[in-house]
Amino acid sequence: MKVTDHIKNAQGNTLFSFEIVPPVKGQNIQKLYDNIDPLMEFKPPFIDVTTSREEYVYLDKGNGLLERKVTRMRPGTVGICASLKHKYDVDPVPHVLCGGFTREETEYVLVDCHYLGIDNVMALRGDSMKHEQQFSPVSGGNHYATELVSQISDLNTGKFLHETIETPHKPNFCIGVAGYPEKHFESPSLESDLLRLKEKVAAGADYVVTQMFFDNQKYIDFVAAARNIGIDIPIIPGIKPIAVERHLQILPKVFSLDLPLSLEKSVLACKGDRLSIRQVGIEWAIQQSKELIAFGVPTVHYYSMGKSDNIVKIAKEVF
Repeated sequence: MKVTDHIKNAQGNTLFSFEIVPPVKGQNIQKLYDNIDPLMEFKPPFIDVTTSREEYVYLDKGNGLLERKVTRMRPGTVGICASLKHKYDVDPVPHVLCGGFTREETEYVLVDCHYLGIDNVMALRGDSMKHEQQFSPVSGGNHYATELVSQISDLNTGKFLHETIETPHKPNFCIGVAGYPEKHFESPSLESDLLRLKEKVAAGADYVVTQMFFDNQKYIDFVAAARNIGIDIPIIPGIKPIAVERHLQILPKVFSLDLPLSLEKSVLACKGDRLSIRQVGIEWAIQQSKELIAFGVPTVHYYSMGKSDNIVKIAKEVF
């Protein structure tokens, strides 16, 4: 079932959903299941599965020589989605990236998703590689998320890259895209960023999931501004609980967001105690979630990042 259909069927009640990170190459999928199992109590209708672009590793060839090789550290997103669909009878949402993939490779992934009965995808540009100062697509890849959304929309009509196929079995993907309440770090302004979001909607996006934020007013203002320029699809807030003290520096730097001073003070008052800091993050996310539900959000979407114990504690207080 489509994410948008889940929202409609909820009849105004706020849904619970979350995002997982696939295990790195060489790990067992059971660790992933162990993190998901406790969250199924809260009946998530869909689960997002992230993906990652290629990375470079350097192999020691001896005599001081290194050989650069391209690898993917977290392979198997589509396979994991199929596994979640089978094991939990839940709708998986695989993330599909521009970065690191040609348009042909993207088409293969989408065709596989269609064969497996996966109804939803999240279309993202993705990050630049660590050595790049700015994002650069691979040769033959999509440059922007808007282009990726257009490719998926074309596929929904039977239009493949090199042919149009007349068939009653066309894909009908529900397309999610990212939104940034405090703007994407590369955008010159929030207004400009909203116009890029509107372009993604015009290309065929069906719903938005926001980047994390810690001040609900940022989300409320973002939704109002989006509605004001004609963006009328569901906008789902993304929440990430603070878990360690270094998040105070990492999150603003990586995601270009503001942390409320009161949250910063609460974390610093823990004087490095990890359990206390984790509890601060849980309590902040509980309050955020309750306020967002009172505001009438369609879903509260949590970034679990491979660990679910704090998300479980939040959900028990909220759902």
